[in-house]
Amino acid sequence: MSNKRDSEAPLIRIRRRDTAAVAALGSMVLILFWLFGELGLLETVVAIATIAALSTFYYLTVRTTLNPLPDPASRREHEASGPDSPANAKLMLDSLPIPVLLIGAGGRIEIANPAAREFLGLGPVTGHLSAVLRQPQVLEAVSAALRGQTVDPVEYSMMAPVESHVRAFVAPVASQGDPAQPWRAMLVLSDETSIKRADRMRADFLANASHELRTPLASLAGFIETLRGHAKDDPDARDRFLGIMFDQTERMQRLINDLLSLSRVEMDEHVLPGGTADMAAIIDDVVDVLRPQITEKSITLSVEADPATAMGDRDQLLEVVMNLVENAIKYSEPGATVTLQLSNDLTRDQAERPGLLLGEGASRLTLAAPSSDAGDRFVAVRIRDAGKGIERRNLPRLSERFYRVDGQKSGPREGTGLGLAIVKHIINRHRGGFTVESLPGAGSVFTVFLPVMKRMPKTSQTPRA
Repeated sequence: MSNKRDSEAPLIRIRRRDTAAVAALGSMVLILFWLFGELGLLETVVAIATIAALSTFYYLTVRTTLNPLPDPASRREHEASGPDSPANAKLMLDSLPIPVLLIGAGGRIEIANPAAREFLGLGPVTGHLSAVLRQPQVLEAVSAALRGQTVDPVEYSMMAPVESHVRAFVAPVASQGDPAQPWRAMLVLSDETSIKRADRMRADFLANASHELRTPLASLAGFIETLRGHAKDDPDARDRFLGIMFDQTERMQRLINDLLSLSRVEMDEHVLPGGTADMAAIIDDVVDVLRPQITEKSITLSVEADPATAMGDRDQLLEVVMNLVENAIKYSEPGATVTLQLSNDLTRDQAERPGLLLGEGASRLTLAAPSSDAGDRFVAVRIRDAGKGIERRNLPRLSERFYRVDGQKSGPREGTGLGLAIVKHIINRHRGGFTVESLPGAGSVFTVFLPVMKRMPKTSQTPRA
């Protein structure tokens, strides 16, 4: 008890003394009034009890509101739990979605928030910055900051396994109480891939749209001028020209839609999608949507589908299957058979292995390859058409924008040349694979395969430098 009394703050001890003195004085006055007959016994007892209760309440209130830090130990405890405490600073640092690192002597990582660990793929034990970030300009900036120098932000880019753009902010931080190492470096990494992609998307859209729309717009202008001139009273010419104008307008609409779709996919290509997709249900939806085209060309669609669930964005995977099946129907001869095969739980070698054989002499090319571990499993979708086939020299360019194979034109509903480019970028975003096998005279087989069991960690969203 004496220790507790000794630890009381001087202000509280003074208030307690004053409160007790006032209560005692008031009680003595009431007792004197009772002795001289001025108050009855009951009134005196009630008044003394009231004074005691008010004094106790006042004492407790003062103790709660005015209790300062009694000693250095309590003061340190208060500072450790205050708004500027190291614990709160660490909590705020860990909550930041931006990668932040503190680099000490020799380039060793002393502190890295969870966003930085995810961004750089750091394990539980941090090492030297140069082991996880192989960018000479950033390392030079960190070395300058460790000498106390102020440096400008550094930008760097990586193209594999996916394109990414990062801006690094480096600042010197004065060390506290460490004369051997007076400076440390704070490194903040800002992923600006989306910004760069958005800028390029706008430039590419304007360039591609202006180039590809020039021909159909010129055709429309010519037909409109003809219809306003000597053909305005010719019903047969008017009907024929209006039909061509309608086809050209549809083509421009498809082109703009495909360009917008491609731009959206490219913008998010570096971000691994979340969720899962039922591939068998996707195939059923695609068949239902394309049923009119299948019936129009008297195509026989053979579907072999195992139950399979892939990791990824369902809408984008639906677009992949839709593009490939639509191409297979478009380029197959009327009355031919198109085969669609869905296989589950495959290794990478099994997924890349041809599943719908075309025969000897077929050419095969990988258009997109996943970066996977040996234990990863995949779901594969293979589509075989009954078209003219594609020569080997044309295979590498199939996923280029607006590239069309000679002899593969499909009439008034000719494609925009963007479908396979869209497929490739979607598969890249899902960290999957995309292959083509073709034999002139026997058709082509397009295969896409996606991870299904072991998902790549989030650190792959922006690959390590």
